[in-house]
Amino acid sequence: MVAPFRLVAGDSAPVQQTSTTCGSASLTVARMLANPAFAQWIRDGIRKDARDGDVPDAGTEAQRFAAYEQVVASRTNALLGAGGRLQLPWPRALGTPPWGGLHELEHGAADPDADYAVAWFRHRGRVGLGHTYADLRRRVRPGRPALLYVGNAWSPRHVVLVLPPTGEQELDVYEPSVGRVVDLPQHAFVERRLAVAGWDVPWAAVWDSRPR
Repeated sequence: MVAPFRLVAGDSAPVQQTSTTCGSASLTVARMLANPAFAQWIRDGIRKDARDGDVPDAGTEAQRFAAYEQVVASRTNALLGAGGRLQLPWPRALGTPPWGGLHELEHGAADPDADYAVAWFRHRGRVGLGHTYADLRRRVRPGRPALLYVGNAWSPRHVVLVLPPTGEQELDVYEPSVGRVVDLPQHAFVERRLAVAGWDVPWAAVWDSRPR
């Protein structure tokens, strides 16, 4: 039996391999969390049967992760996304569109019973963002992570993976630009001072549509 892949605050994790694959890296890590055999293939190359998509069996963990990032990017930005879902094509130079991320999460990168939705909250005030943070905390749980889009006042620029909280603690995120699990404090979220990869403003989430 393959041991589950887990990430908690302070853990190291793979780093995104290009400047535009933060979303692809986050979705690759989401699939690792959902599929222990896939995670084992990424980490040590043993479970070749768990490979997903047309991805070469590259020689190192970083190479396998980089190769799968590109498989994800091809699906999220194409006319047909994960599961053969029709979607709006999107330039890969602009990163991962929320709808492409949603289809990845619903087709292998999360609990198969999860039903994902896109929520936009850029223009909510402090009170509204406080409710949003609490809502995010209710929706994220084992097998059902969320994508969080962050940026500046004008546009979303970066994607991280929101991980289930442990007990009553605040949320953590897998931050692909540095390859670590870092804090996502409520006060920073509400005050738009996230300082995640240099971006402060929470823009949107792709999350489970059914909160606890």
